[in-house]
Amino acid sequence: MIDLEQLHKYKQSFGYFSLQLMYPEKLDFHPAFLEEAFDAAHPGYEHVHTYWMLMQNYSLEEIQEQYAATFDFQKHCALYMTYFKFEDAKERGQILAKTKLLYEMFGLEMPEGELPDYLPLMCEFLYAAEWRGNPDAQENFRMLMAIFEDGTYHLLQALERNESPYFHLVKGLRETIKACVRQEAPRS
Repeated sequence: MIDLEQLHKYKQSFGYFSLQLMYPEKLDFHPAFLEEAFDAAHPGYEHVHTYWMLMQNYSLEEIQEQYAATFDFQKHCALYMTYFKFEDAKERGQILAKTKLLYEMFGLEMPEGELPDYLPLMCEFLYAAEWRGNPDAQENFRMLMAIFEDGTYHLLQALERNESPYFHLVKGLRETIKACVRQEAPRS
């Protein structure tokens, strides 16, 4: 079960994850942005802070090269979260259509030419959408959280094998998502 209040509490951090998972720009690494999105009590703080410290060792040009080498040229590091499980199967198309519909239900317009399972877009949705007070949010977010869980699990494994600094960013994202999921009590 998704804790929608907890998810709302971490909106700023989802904005941070979204920007860090897009092609890097200089302003993305301003320390104030990190400080606004994370405090020491945040479940992903340790991992995101490690990522940020590692990235400080590189120039912007090196970060951009590393980003492209990681996410654009390595099949196992794709930022499309349903690709790992379905590749181009028919089921993937159905999930993409349902995810796009979810975004539209909560007011997010899809960027032209982008797939709804693109991890930065998924994070941006959690940052920008307003679900509080919507009685259907709990049920609708179940699928989205499953896509996050499944896709980031595979991505994390590939990033760890490649010893990528992005491993720590995705680990922080997974810890944040995990903090928003409550285990349902077993039925008697």
